[in-house]
Amino acid sequence: METVTQVEIMRSGHLGRWAAVTGAVLLTGACSQVTGLAGVSATAPSTAPPAGTPSVTATIPEPAPTAEHQAAEEEPPKGDDPVKVPPPKLSKYTYTFPVKDCKTTYQRKLLVLPKTTIWAGQGCAFVAPIGGVVDEVNIKNKWRPSTDVGADREGRFVTIIGDDGVRYLGGHLDSVAEGIRPGVRVKAGQLLGRVGKSGNARDTGPNLYFAISWKTGPAFWWVRRGMVKPWDYLAAWQSGNRTLSPREETLALRGKLGETPRCAIQCASKKTPQPAKTQEPKNDEDVVSVVPSTAPFGQQ
Repeated sequence: METVTQVEIMRSGHLGRWAAVTGAVLLTGACSQVTGLAGVSATAPSTAPPAGTPSVTATIPEPAPTAEHQAAEEEPPKGDDPVKVPPPKLSKYTYTFPVKDCKTTYQRKLLVLPKTTIWAGQGCAFVAPIGGVVDEVNIKNKWRPSTDVGADREGRFVTIIGDDGVRYLGGHLDSVAEGIRPGVRVKAGQLLGRVGKSGNARDTGPNLYFAISWKTGPAFWWVRRGMVKPWDYLAAWQSGNRTLSPREETLALRGKLGETPRCAIQCASKKTPQPAKTQEPKNDEDVVSVVPSTAPFGQQ
């Protein structure tokens, strides 16, 4: 009996000691999470700065920039002069804009016919866009609103067959330059006539009727008045690439339509009764002069 009692006493002692240790641990953890008395933190304070050493709290301003420094920041550094690269050569031909030394604007879309109207001052120079041979010349303004004959609508005009084989027309001229007649050889930029408002442009401002086509006989006037849209070529010759040529487009269109396609737009003239007139003598200076169109297109 004494042995049993001693064992129980020993067990009671061990349990008491475990309870005491557990309570101490729990008490320590609780104290570490709460503030001390009177709001004093239980966490150890950080080390105070040494006495007599003031802390710097103000920002030290940077020195004001000088005038030279400000100018350097405002102006970007100057680079080297740009290297001028010539535009790519697109053909063996060189072209020039057909109105020289005048301010111009021109139509850049298809309205009725594949041609363009270059607006320029009265008397501005119409020049050959490329070297070639004069093909047709009309020095008389024969258009009348009462009849509106298609062949007369461009008034005074000059056509040339360029060295590229393409035909170029300048119409609504005020006058034709001296010495310009069929068969005459001209250079690019040579004066062919002066801008005006002859033909059916008489009620508009002065302008140049400019058209691109291929060589035909004079009876096929609807081909002469324009088959290829010219504005992309004009833009290149004026401010881009002067070697952009309409030759390939003109050849392709001629191959598709034939050399003398039928007239399809603005073909008929007005039919009005005309009073009988006595025969008047013809003035050779006023008639259309032409060169027979016998050379096949593209072989010039």
